[in-house]
Amino acid sequence: MRLRSGGQRKPSFLEEHRIDFIDYKDIKLLQRFLTPTGRILPRRLTRLTGIQQRALTSAVKRARHLALIPFVTDMEAY
Repeated sequence: MRLRSGGQRKPSFLEEHRIDFIDYKDIKLLQRFLTPTGRILPRRLTRLTGIQQRALTSAVKRARHLALIPFVTDMEAY
């Protein structure tokens, strides 16, 4: 974690926008934490806490299972 002046870390996206619950139906939010190929970004890049990262992972997996987001995207489309 990068510390800001005064020993503070940069807040995560969820903290900045005051999001308490990660919903598997909120596709725009979930895609923010995915790479263009469909992989979930690690905690060091998302700046989420461990609990938030686990909730994000389960929400992404649930959305994939219900076909709301694809498991893998084709790189030729990018």
